[in-house]
Amino acid sequence: MTGRSAPRHPISRRQALGLLGLGAAAVTAGATGWATLGVSDTTRTASVLPSGEPLGLPPELASRQGQLAVDLTAAPGASLAGRPASAWGYNGSSPGPTLRLRPGDELAVRLRNGLDQPTNLHTHGLRVSPEGNSDNPFIHIAPGETFDYRIAIPDGHPPGTFWYHPHAHGYVADQLLAGLAGALIVDDAPEPAVSADRVLLITDTTLGAGGPAATDPATRMVGRQGELLLLNGLHRPVIPAASGELQRWRLINATTSRTLNLHLDAHPLTRIAFDGITLPTATGVDTVRLAPGNRADVLVRPDRPGTFPLTASTEPRRAMGMMGGPAVGGETEVLATLTTSGPARAPSALPTFPPGPAPDAGATTGARRLTFTMGMGGGMGPGGTGSGGQGMSFGFDGRAYDPVRTDQTVALGAVEEWTVSNPTPMAHPFHLHVWPFEVLADSAGTPTTGAPQDVVLVPAGGWVRLRIPFTVLPGRSVYHCHILDHEDAGMMASIAVR
Repeated sequence: MTGRSAPRHPISRRQALGLLGLGAAAVTAGATGWATLGVSDTTRTASVLPSGEPLGLPPELASRQGQLAVDLTAAPGASLAGRPASAWGYNGSSPGPTLRLRPGDELAVRLRNGLDQPTNLHTHGLRVSPEGNSDNPFIHIAPGETFDYRIAIPDGHPPGTFWYHPHAHGYVADQLLAGLAGALIVDDAPEPAVSADRVLLITDTTLGAGGPAATDPATRMVGRQGELLLLNGLHRPVIPAASGELQRWRLINATTSRTLNLHLDAHPLTRIAFDGITLPTATGVDTVRLAPGNRADVLVRPDRPGTFPLTASTEPRRAMGMMGGPAVGGETEVLATLTTSGPARAPSALPTFPPGPAPDAGATTGARRLTFTMGMGGGMGPGGTGSGGQGMSFGFDGRAYDPVRTDQTVALGAVEEWTVSNPTPMAHPFHLHVWPFEVLADSAGTPTTGAPQDVVLVPAGGWVRLRIPFTVLPGRSVYHCHILDHEDAGMMASIAVR
């Protein structure tokens, strides 16, 4: 099940129509809230979806006696937006179940592939082995087959918010856009009590004839964006709270392409963790920015009754000027509504959370330069043309991803400084599996977090400078753009730490 990926089979028109049961058996708008929709009918699509329902949390599965053994089936037929549908999900739901573990546990997953294309499982952000049947991106599970993962969580693994999703090269964007994602929480030492600890997993999808399978080159070049933005599979749900109560929100950007700026009306969002690592200092911010794959844990304490929208603004993206590609994004929409009750309360001090591990302080032993590359001309994408469209090229350093080739070889124990350059006209989120990095600086002057992270947005025409300790977990894995249409088209490379 390892080696080169199988030929690509994009979601068909029939499958797209079935994403939410919108084929020949589609229902009309009424008690169910669904209607037969066209792909371009965005306004109508949103208007017929049920909105304002209470926030639901995905089912949760927790480890016991050092192990979490779980069967996951990736298949069509999952519920979406709170209604029975033909979205894709794990165990019949999108998002899939939240997996909750502790350091030192084993995550034992039997993954069954109920799709008609290859899939696999990536535990995004976990510091675990990339070898064998652990978090190995080179495994492809064929349709109808099962695979047994055994992922050992190291004893010293930091607590935090992580997530899981497919990572079979060539199929990742389709499968995530169709609904395959779930949260993964690592718990450790006792932390200050909160009234509610909520997983808030953000996805996007498209209802109607187009489904998540738009294949025109311009759309894939900028990265597909579903016309509906969902929170825990719901459209604009209501988050209940009582005045004065403290809630922890674990925000996960599981969209395929959107960089989101999140804002809660009339309330600060106190950021306590980023990409699964508790920050040295909690900070009250007006907006939380999340590139695809990023996570942020925030504290929310409403101090008065009322209704307060949580909005999400999608940053614009633009393709290469020579392609005449469209700009997408730029819209602001309501993601959810915080509805509080009870008498107004005076603001009170927030608890202090113990900080996570600090960045590695060892001496730097080497340096590398990487460059995102995209543009015209075949030969870089899979099959010589790229799955982003005939003649478009995506890669690193002028080369498209090849699962057989090893692009970077690093000595175990090294601490390296990487400069990742982006001469293209759009920002790219850079993600490195297994080995988190410290962001030292970027060309836009973005404030750094002071903590390790695993996704960083590289500005258009700019660069980031990273410090990466390769001091544990030997093995072979990948780094890539987390605009997943770009990854599928070849903007990924392999790295071996030996």
